[in-house]
Amino acid sequence: MADMLEQIRSLGEQLRWASDLAKPAIGACSEVLYAGMGGSAIGGDYAAVVAEPGGTRITVHRGYGPAPAWAVSRRPLVLAASYSGNTEETLDFVSTAHEAGLQVAAVTTGGALEEAAARHKWPMIKAPAGKQPRAAIGLMLGAVLKTLEGSHALDDQRLAFAEAAELADRETAEGSESWRLAERIASDLAGRIPIIYGGGPVSDAAARRWKTQINENSKVPSWWSVLPELDHNELVGWEAMPEKTRDLMAIVALTDRGDHARVGARVAHTRALTESAAPWVAEVESSGTFLLTRLMSLTVVGDLVSWMLADKAGVDPIPVTAIENLKRLLAEGAE
Repeated sequence: MADMLEQIRSLGEQLRWASDLAKPAIGACSEVLYAGMGGSAIGGDYAAVVAEPGGTRITVHRGYGPAPAWAVSRRPLVLAASYSGNTEETLDFVSTAHEAGLQVAAVTTGGALEEAAARHKWPMIKAPAGKQPRAAIGLMLGAVLKTLEGSHALDDQRLAFAEAAELADRETAEGSESWRLAERIASDLAGRIPIIYGGGPVSDAAARRWKTQINENSKVPSWWSVLPELDHNELVGWEAMPEKTRDLMAIVALTDRGDHARVGARVAHTRALTESAAPWVAEVESSGTFLLTRLMSLTVVGDLVSWMLADKAGVDPIPVTAIENLKRLLAEGAE
């Protein structure tokens, strides 16, 4: 249990490592096609939030190749991120992107992606190894942001890195405000299927992170949805089985000051219309000056909740046995 908590608590250190990186020399771009899976993909979602106000569009691709036709036409920078360097889908995709003549940059700890970057002379940032990919968000996102700075797609983020690292150090400490909030949420979620709602760019990306951290660390089902879209479909889905869902599920809403003003009203009304079918255990608001800090503030609470849920259930958050078994089955099928 302690090892995952230590990795969660290393977030501030990870962000400071990234802040000190040299920017890779990459030609100017205003559009990025980000390729990644799992814990390496969330860095693309977060980077898209940070970069959008400056006019840079980042599209995250989760899956195999080939490179989409729009990318072959528009020629974005392809940024391949794989913590292990051996992610099957990412390697396949980046190979097709390279064959299509697209410019590629990489973020990894090594593996086949590092080898491809060396072979093709792609700009690359090598991150420190030794963590679970899902616990390396500061390393991977930080390296991605530095890559974007090097391609003139993002302004200097040193002040944002400093604020976010300070928040991560403070709020991952036992007894902090985020720690106490996570304890309350984990207590209310224990034994239930967590449903995470977001309502805008920051809270949407963070809600996805909460869902996947709960899946991998806590080993329980979870899903995330986003307002206002869920008010046009999922809202109705709570009507037919309230006697079942109220005991099995619970909702956490994430909010950010960048959410549209009408989303705040929707959160309140959606809660009123659904809480008889699923208790709303918390509404978690982001904090911080910079977009990076606001993302990290929600990330810290979610990561702590996922670890605490594992602790309460007596499960080890580190192993992802089902994923390893799937990889083995795929490898056997390819032989």
